[in-house]
Amino acid sequence: MIKHIVFSGGGSGGHVVPAITLIKKLQSQGFAISYIGSKQGIEKKLIQEQLIPYYEIATGKLRRYFSIQNFIDPFKIVFGVLQAFCLLFPLNRKQTLVFSTGGFVSVPVVVAARFLGFKVFIHEQTSRVGLANKIAGKFATKVFVSFEASKKFFKADKVDLSGYPVRDECFDSVIRSKMISKINLEDIKKPILFVTGGGNGSLLLNEAVLKEMKELKEKYFIFHQVGAQFVKDFEKHNDENYQSFGFLTDGMIDLYKSADLIISRAGAGTVCELIALGKASVFVPLKIAQFNEQWHNACEARDKLGSLLFTEDEFKNIKISELAIKKANVKSLNSNASKTIVEAIRNV
Repeated sequence: MIKHIVFSGGGSGGHVVPAITLIKKLQSQGFAISYIGSKQGIEKKLIQEQLIPYYEIATGKLRRYFSIQNFIDPFKIVFGVLQAFCLLFPLNRKQTLVFSTGGFVSVPVVVAARFLGFKVFIHEQTSRVGLANKIAGKFATKVFVSFEASKKFFKADKVDLSGYPVRDECFDSVIRSKMISKINLEDIKKPILFVTGGGNGSLLLNEAVLKEMKELKEKYFIFHQVGAQFVKDFEKHNDENYQSFGFLTDGMIDLYKSADLIISRAGAGTVCELIALGKASVFVPLKIAQFNEQWHNACEARDKLGSLLFTEDEFKNIKISELAIKKANVKSLNSNASKTIVEAIRNV
């Protein structure tokens, strides 16, 4: 019987947020949780905030283009496998399951786990599977996917269309946290614009807001997730109509619910949560995302909710202050992926 889940995944908030959603569900049912991640990735901060035991390993990236790092990272990956092996070796194989939510830090963990005889589950968030999960999928016992289109990348006998594990708050209209980045939502009298480039921020979206800052402040109260590296560039603009922050860990769903207009990149987590909330939005997919995965993610929201979708080049010619979004009338995603995945773990 499984009693302990070792999670791994990182490199971006998109790999960590669904892990945290699942972790909270599993903790509420008595499972012990630990996490293996990188030394400097965003997963370290987010997981440690949850007071979960966190263990670091070396990690490298497999690039499909020339880089001097391509000669260094294979050694990091091998060292990461050895570190993961040492961390997992003392654990009970029958009582421990390894769960990966993707990103290159998870590959050494998955490889070491299968070599040691642990059961390995993975979850693929995007509609186009990344290289890390393609590799991990070959070692996995079971693969959960968010989109029907992802099933073809894995063996049919191990893949399960679970959907994306969106947070529970997405299934109701209650505003739980009225304080967002020190701003009380009840004090805001204007329509709310939320611009987010994801956990790492987006230079394209940030520059677009900066370009129209004056016009946007006249029309909206603006919440702007700029990414940690851009915080100092934007905090000087904070005032009674504008609030910037690096990364929002608490209250994100409440901000989605409150916003009248949302402009975002198209990471799978953001797209799936906005679909669950029935929130038509504006998506600007990251052009360099692997296999153009963000474009395909955004197409799901466009088809289900009528969200607007612009390429990066198109967006450069758009005036944000002139955009208008009609509200979606119905929720389009009612599946509870977290329940499906937790049940699968309980049945191991």
